[in-house]
Amino acid sequence: MPSARAAEWEKWRWPALALAALALLYFLSPILAPFLLGGILAYICDPMVDWLERRRVPRTLAVVLVILLLFALLVLLTVILVPLFYKEIKLLADRLPGYLDRLNASVGPWLQGRFGVDVQIDAASVRQLLTDSLQGTEGLGIKVLQSLKIGGLTLIGFVVNLLLVPVVLFYLLRDWKKLLSRLDRFVPRRWHDKAREIAGEIDAVLAEFLRGEISVILAMSAFYTLGLWLTRLEFFLPIGIITGMLVFVPYVGVLTGLLLATLAGAMQFGASAGLIWVWVVFGAGQALEGMLVTPWLVGHRIGLHPVAIIFALLAFGQIFGFFGVLLALPASAALLVGLRHLRGRYYSSSFYKD
Repeated sequence: MPSARAAEWEKWRWPALALAALALLYFLSPILAPFLLGGILAYICDPMVDWLERRRVPRTLAVVLVILLLFALLVLLTVILVPLFYKEIKLLADRLPGYLDRLNASVGPWLQGRFGVDVQIDAASVRQLLTDSLQGTEGLGIKVLQSLKIGGLTLIGFVVNLLLVPVVLFYLLRDWKKLLSRLDRFVPRRWHDKAREIAGEIDAVLAEFLRGEISVILAMSAFYTLGLWLTRLEFFLPIGIITGMLVFVPYVGVLTGLLLATLAGAMQFGASAGLIWVWVVFGAGQALEGMLVTPWLVGHRIGLHPVAIIFALLAFGQIFGFFGVLLALPASAALLVGLRHLRGRYYSSSFYKD
C-alpha cells in the first residue's frame, strides 16, 4: 500500500508543483515587472558581455560597459525623440485649422448631398483646444507635484521599479553563467538530457526572435520613415518611427501607424492620390516585412496562430502589464517548444495508440 501511494504521489507531484509555481507567479505579478525586463535585457546583452570577456575584459567591467552603452542609447533616443514629437505636435496645432477648413469644404458638401447630414467642424475651437493643451505642458511639473498627495505611492513604486531594472540587469549579467550552471545541476539526472535538448531549442527560438526583432525594428523604422517622406507627408518622421518601433507587437504596430498616417494624410491631401500613396507605403511595408525582412533577420516565425498571438498579448498584458506585452511572444515561443515535445510524447503513448 505505501508503494502504491508513493507511485500515485510521484505521478501527480510535478503537475502539482507546476500549478503551485503558476499560482505563485500570478500573485507575485505586481512586483515581477523589473525582474522580467531585467531578465529580457540580460538575455539580449549576454552575447555582448561574452564578446568583451573573450577579449580579456573582466566580466564585471564588461557588464558595466554594456549597461552604460544601453543607458547612453536610451538617453540619445530620448533627446532625439521628445523634442521631435513636441515640435511635430506644435506644427499640427498650427496646421490643423487649415486642414479642417479644407475638410469642411470637401467632405461636408458630399455628406450633405449624399446623406443629408450637415457636418461642420469648428476649426477655431479645435485650435484653442490644442493651444491650451500645449500651454498646459509648461505647468506639467507643478501638476505632477500636486498629484503626489493622491498617487504618491504609485509614483514611488514606479520609480523603485525603474531603479531596480539596472540593478537586476547587473547581477544577472555578472552571474549569468553561474545561474545557468546551478539550474543545470538542479535538473534531475534522468531528465537531464531531455531538459538540455528542450532548453537548447528554446534558446534558439528566443535568440531568433528577440535579437532578430531589434534588427527588424530598425529596418522597418527606416523604411516607413523614408517611404512616408517620399509621399511628402508632413508628419512622416514621428509616424515612421512609431510604426517601426511597434513592429514587435504583431498587427498592432502597422494598424496604429496606418491609422495615424491616414488621419494625417486626409488632413493634408484630402481624398486625393497623396492618400493612396500613403496606403501603398504601408502595403509595401507589410509585404517587405513578412516576405523578406523578418524571414531574413529573424528566421522562420515562431509558429503561433494569429488567434494564439492575440490571446498571448492580452493574457500576458493582463498579468504583467506593459512588460507582459513585451514578454508575451518570446514566452509563448518557449511554451510552444515544450508543447511540441508533449505532443510527441502523447502521440507515442499507449493512451493515444490503444
